[in-house]
Amino acid sequence: MRETVGELVRRLRLARGWSQRRLAEALAQAAPGRIPPTRNDVSRWEMGTRSPREWLPFLAQALEVPRELLEAAKAVQSPEPVPRVLTVADFLPDGDLLAPLHARTGRRIGAGQVADLAQRVHGLRLADDVVYGRDLIGPALRELRAAVKLYREGTHTDAIGRELLRSIGELAQIAGWVASDAGEHAEAERIYRLGMSAAHAAGDGVLSGNVAGSLAYQWSNTGRTNEAVDLARAALDSAGPDAPPKARALYLDRVAWAHTRAGQDRPAMTALGEASEVLAEDSAGLESPSYLYWMDAGELQVMEARVYTELRRPLRAVPLLTDVLGRYDASHARELALYLSWLAVAYADANEPEAAAGTAGRMLALGQSGSERTAERTRIVLDRLRAFHDVPEVAELLAS
Repeated sequence: MRETVGELVRRLRLARGWSQRRLAEALAQAAPGRIPPTRNDVSRWEMGTRSPREWLPFLAQALEVPRELLEAAKAVQSPEPVPRVLTVADFLPDGDLLAPLHARTGRRIGAGQVADLAQRVHGLRLADDVVYGRDLIGPALRELRAAVKLYREGTHTDAIGRELLRSIGELAQIAGWVASDAGEHAEAERIYRLGMSAAHAAGDGVLSGNVAGSLAYQWSNTGRTNEAVDLARAALDSAGPDAPPKARALYLDRVAWAHTRAGQDRPAMTALGEASEVLAEDSAGLESPSYLYWMDAGELQVMEARVYTELRRPLRAVPLLTDVLGRYDASHARELALYLSWLAVAYADANEPEAAAGTAGRMLALGQSGSERTAERTRIVLDRLRAFHDVPEVAELLAS
């Protein structure tokens, strides 16, 4: 059976070792006067849901094949377009950022160094609970660069190499989260993609899902909602059905959030329900990766409440948030401020401006040092409260 044009483009792209994004960039260079295609355009061509028609000569140029080959493939009719499910591999960066140096000059790496690195990784993870964004990004990046150097320059067995890659993946997830918290979204994306590569190379689907899901969460919050849905679902698939319940619940929540931000209420609610069912399967006897230490029923409540708030369902959001906040660790000031911000918006949506102002006042009293994420939520809360500027409690808060 002859190939369709989408199948041919995919085969030629993979033969060059290119991602869909890399092909889109090559097409932009080949046709500088046109509006450049995106990775999603390439994906649609390959799945057969859209034809590359006017891009055929540029595809021929970028892929270095005769245009006639693509024209002939374009004439092949697919019986029915079959959507291809994207995987985390479709979102990996171009090139191998973790390729070992040809002449390694570093020392022999053993289990002791791997254990020390794992301890530093977890220490950085715990530091993120109390030190935020701009105040932590320097140490986080130094640790990540040191780990990559250790892997690329040192000599080690394949088993030790996989453990190093896992540590790099975990470090990249933390450093990416910190960079995103500092408002450095481009840097965060670069770091997340490095972490996805490390987890993928280590063959750790659960870790790959955590890093990819973190990037999907950032995309959800920065306007790239359709890409976020694709990546969040790819992250869930990467973890697989046998992943620990905490992992699947978290990744399902990220799917729910991506659909919520994309304005897709029904799949968001479906994913929320699945997350609750999965987390109910967790028990003390089940082992979860250390990076999921914070994930529990209370955190899932907060995640559910954020979705309900975004969907303008305050009567569902308010009870969940007030229950969790009543027993939340006050030393985690950033998370407490963020959760209070959602409660303030939910109160405003419920037409309770006095309660919204009081909650916003509690949030502001916690400070915003280092975290652009909480600063942005502060702006959202205050903008929402301006609709009630004639209410004394609100007017006093806005004036302060």
